[in-house]
Amino acid sequence: MSAQQRYEALSSDRNQFLQTAIDASKLTLPYLIKQDEDNGSHKVLVNPYQSVGSKGVVTLASKLMLALLPPQTSFFKLQLDETAFLNEEIEPQVRSELDLSFSKIERTMMEAIAASDDRVVVHQALKHLVVAGNALIFMAKDKLKLYPLNRYVVDRDGLGNVIEIVTKERINKKIIEALVPDLKSIYDKHDETYAGTGQNNQCDVYTHVKRDNNRFIWHQEVYGKIIPKSQGKAPIDTNPWLALRFNTVDNEAYGRGRVEEFIGDLKSLDALSQAIIEGSAAAAKVVFTVAPSSTTKPSTLAKAGNGAIVSGRPDDIGVITVGKQGDFGTAYQMIQTIEKRLAEAFLILQVRNSERTTAEEVRMTQMELEQQLGGLFSLLTVDFLVPYLNRKLSIFQRNGDIPRLPSKLVKPTIVAGVNALGRGQDRESLNMFMQTIAQTMGPEAITKYINPEEVIKRLAASQGIDVLNLVRGMEEVEQGNEQAMDQQKDLELTKQASKFAQLEGQEDQASSEAPELPMQPQQQPEY
Repeated sequence: MSAQQRYEALSSDRNQFLQTAIDASKLTLPYLIKQDEDNGSHKVLVNPYQSVGSKGVVTLASKLMLALLPPQTSFFKLQLDETAFLNEEIEPQVRSELDLSFSKIERTMMEAIAASDDRVVVHQALKHLVVAGNALIFMAKDKLKLYPLNRYVVDRDGLGNVIEIVTKERINKKIIEALVPDLKSIYDKHDETYAGTGQNNQCDVYTHVKRDNNRFIWHQEVYGKIIPKSQGKAPIDTNPWLALRFNTVDNEAYGRGRVEEFIGDLKSLDALSQAIIEGSAAAAKVVFTVAPSSTTKPSTLAKAGNGAIVSGRPDDIGVITVGKQGDFGTAYQMIQTIEKRLAEAFLILQVRNSERTTAEEVRMTQMELEQQLGGLFSLLTVDFLVPYLNRKLSIFQRNGDIPRLPSKLVKPTIVAGVNALGRGQDRESLNMFMQTIAQTMGPEAITKYINPEEVIKRLAASQGIDVLNLVRGMEEVEQGNEQAMDQQKDLELTKQASKFAQLEGQEDQASSEAPELPMQPQQQPEY
């Protein structure tokens, strides 16, 4: 079976999800998902009557992007696999040197990722996930490529693992002719598909990806013919084809987006917004009436300029107004209610701008958002971050950008996404615990009952910082305190000795430089 036939066979399972994704796109970002038969030419899209949907999608995608791939921060950490050294103890100096090397590797990779367009493609993929619930990313050696839901089909096993992917791309024939010289001989019997559409200069290229035991293999076809040098293979751990889902349902090969969960509110909001806009336009229209028996001619009134003088009676002229203000008020209240629900659903944070807004209120609001986002990160961390990191490590090692790492000794760990939220929650809980002790038992209770070394270690762990050779232990602190006390004593003795020597010097100087008393004049005898 050719790749085209397999694509058409799997499309039947995708049609329902694709239609839902198209409906969701029309209410949020109309350009995002289009019909499968839509060509690449410019097409005028119908925009919704409200912008809450688009704002919600962009906001949620941006928040997910910042959590998964935070800027100026590494989303992963290289560390030794402790299970490989259960019976061996590594010297602290050696571990410190290894950590320094791992840190250099992390910086090298993050600089390369920042210089590429990975974040742009990932952000676009997240918008597809929020709207359509599905997105496919192909990780090439130097860049990423995104496939929307209308350009690929997927098949999974009972556990949700991908076993087959078929993509469809429309490419110019001149590009394919350079790869397949005898392509012109098979044009005629396939080009009826594009007859009269102005696309007879294009052809469909299918990429067929299949799982073969512990690896993935793929190739490209055009008109049922395999394109030379298009074959590829990769182990499962470094598979470049990432079929992402937002929400999963059992026995479904495709995911469901966030917009689908609130599509009822979006439809209601769009209908109410349309009614308000059209009603407001009708209410704003000014129409004058002239009594049939009036001597004032409507043409004269229409041609009269501002401040003009015309003959007639004012009572014969009236104005038609639309009394729909009450209906508008009801619609406005309903719109505000729906917008509030959608703002909470898509994490549109609006902090009150007032004097009563406190930092604690803002912090609590952010914590609630993080807790709500935590469930959304779980699947993305497993389906995206882990394979993305494994693929990047493989590419960098093959290119010689970083040294080869022994897979049995070095373990990459994700420190972003749901893991970062968990560490943030631990930090907040520890801070609240310390504040509670200080408020109930007094600040002196912290120094009396709390181990400062353990507090520092837990704070460092909550922020993903390794304390090895960074934080001194209690023994080292006590030794340092003793040394500091000894130095203080020595300093005081030195000051005292210096002061004593200074006093002795002042006395000697005073005795040596004492002025001689002047001689008293001899008393003259009295005569």
